[in-house]
Order: sequence, then C-alpha cells, then structure tokens
Amino acid sequence: MAFTVGYFVGSLSSTSINRTLAKALIRLAPADLDFVEIPIKDLPLYSPDFDADYPPEGQALKRAIAQVDAILFVTPEYNRSIPGALKNAIDWASRPWGQNSFDHIPAAVIGATPGAIGTALAQQALRAVLSYCNARQMTAPEGYISLKPGLITEDGAVTNESTEKFLSDFMVEFRDHIERVLTVLPRRS
Repeated sequence: MAFTVGYFVGSLSSTSINRTLAKALIRLAPADLDFVEIPIKDLPLYSPDFDADYPPEGQALKRAIAQVDAILFVTPEYNRSIPGALKNAIDWASRPWGQNSFDHIPAAVIGATPGAIGTALAQQALRAVLSYCNARQMTAPEGYISLKPGLITEDGAVTNESTEKFLSDFMVEFRDHIERVLTVLPRRS
C-alpha cells in the first residue's frame, strides 16, 4: 500500500538546512511513500476574523492537507520554539472550529540545527500543539539532527553512514506508523 506524505518545512529561509534535511528524508524513505511539500510562505497571519470566510491561501492549505495521508514536519528552532510561520500554518489548518485538518492524521516531527541540541525544544513545543490538534504523532524515534556543513549535500545525499542509517530507519518507522494509524483510524473526507 502506498501513502502520500505532505511535508512542512518550518523555515522560510532560501538557505534552510531543514529543507536540505527534508530532501535527505525523501531520498531515504521507503519506495511506497510519495511526498508533496505543503507551502506556508504565502499565508497571511491567521485571525479568527477569517473563520467565516477563509481566504484562498487558507483554503489551499486545507485542501493540500486533505489530499495527503500523513504529515511530516521538518522544522528549525527559533528562540527555543517553533518558527512563527509554521505556527501560523498550523493555526490556519486547525481552524475554523470543528474543521481541524490535523484531526487523526498520522504525523512525525524532526528537525535540524547547526547547534548541539538539534531542535529539541522546538519539537517539544510542536508536539504540544499537535497533541491539541489531535494529530496521531509518531513518538519514537525522536530526530534531533545537529547538521554540520557537508553532512547532507544540496541534493539530499547523506555523507555520514550512521546518520544515513538513522534517517533511513526514522522514515521506515514513520511509514509503519502511518499504516498502523490508518488501519485503526481511516482518514475522514
């Protein structure tokens, strides 16, 4: 059985190391996972004032999530938390009340930073938000990647054997998590 995974890159930076990490994860993923990026850069700031009449950008985000089987969050850490653009996208997708796009969706969280803690605090904050949104999170393995220059090439090739194995194993576990969740809780249309 094949699954389509939508992925969010939490950084808006044109030189995002998390985009590079996403390329590696896609490259190392099992063959029965297909990937589509869910862009977030053009979303206006969310306000409940939009709930009665969602703008086209918010509608497009919700449609994109509805068309995938699972979500992969690849995020940096900004000020010990998730980037504002990613939180804004989650706010759009989870509203208006009763139309939460993340309800029961299989999800995984991973992130990279040049520093030693590898986005641990951002992932903790993101997991709390996703828990409230009722996403079905893969809780292990956790993926806190300290991404030093040269570890992953621009096209997503991993140059360190143990890192490559870890990322490959992470994606195999995510694939299995998707299947387990969707067997128990099929996606609602």
